[in-house]
Amino acid sequence: MAKALICGSFAFDIIMNFEDQFNRHILPDQLHRLNVSFLVSKMRREFGGCAGNIAYNLNLLDTSAACPMGTVGMDFSEYAGWMLEKGITKDCIREIDHVYTAQAYITTDQNTNQITIFHPGAMNYSHENAVSQANDITVGIVSPDGKQGMIDHAEQFCNADIPFIFDPGQGMPMFDSAELIQFMDQARWMTFNDYEFELFKERTGKTLDDICSCVKALIITKGEEGSVIYTPKEIFEISVVKAPSVLDPTGCGDAYRAGLLYGIMNDMDWKTTGQIASLMGAYKIASYGTQNHSFGREEFFKRFETEFGYSI
Repeated sequence: MAKALICGSFAFDIIMNFEDQFNRHILPDQLHRLNVSFLVSKMRREFGGCAGNIAYNLNLLDTSAACPMGTVGMDFSEYAGWMLEKGITKDCIREIDHVYTAQAYITTDQNTNQITIFHPGAMNYSHENAVSQANDITVGIVSPDGKQGMIDHAEQFCNADIPFIFDPGQGMPMFDSAELIQFMDQARWMTFNDYEFELFKERTGKTLDDICSCVKALIITKGEEGSVIYTPKEIFEISVVKAPSVLDPTGCGDAYRAGLLYGIMNDMDWKTTGQIASLMGAYKIASYGTQNHSFGREEFFKRFETEFGYSI
């Protein structure tokens, strides 16, 4: 039975809406002594973090496939209860009892400008987990987490001969050229959004051809323009699945990555794998938050057939 070890962060996302414009309350000539307060009318507290989000989405496709690994804090009990309710294992989650779980405080104004404050908390202890803690793992992913944890987990996957996806995401700025090249040499597959990929090339000095020669597949997402999967033999253009409504893009990348894992774990071709990932993103974007969408497996695969014209 295929099982994915999903290494990455767990976090609480506190999302607030400011029903005005930030620039109306900030004096440009007084930034050196900034002292402002924004009254927010709406607030949501969501379960998040890359490992949590990817595991949630993969669990929708296969309830036995996801094994998330991360470090959490003394305030994790509510999140743990959510995972229990959804049938997601906590076997590889370590609680650090003297710190808080990572927290992201995100305030958005009427012009969609955002102010975000992020506290990594327990994420900084991710290196205290090891790939060897998990049993019967067939594939892995190294997604954004504490820096040393990402380095260690990639090396541990490599040493254990477990193929993994390198998914640096917003963690990219933590690494220098040599570290990023080492990840590339260790990973079987790599995935980026288009901005992250340009940053990876700039920081490493590697070209598209250089990178494609090192991995079995390079996956680049391009938002509303879909995604591209580069393999040694072929390039696959994956279109976006139109969602019934576009409410919140936050977490779409994690849903997409869950689709990649599902396709890889089930030995599917890259076109089908990319289309599964695209459909996962469509389900996510039609819901607020990163773990509030849901579907049944039968519903998902019927919709896949409707969207792409063949069944799997």
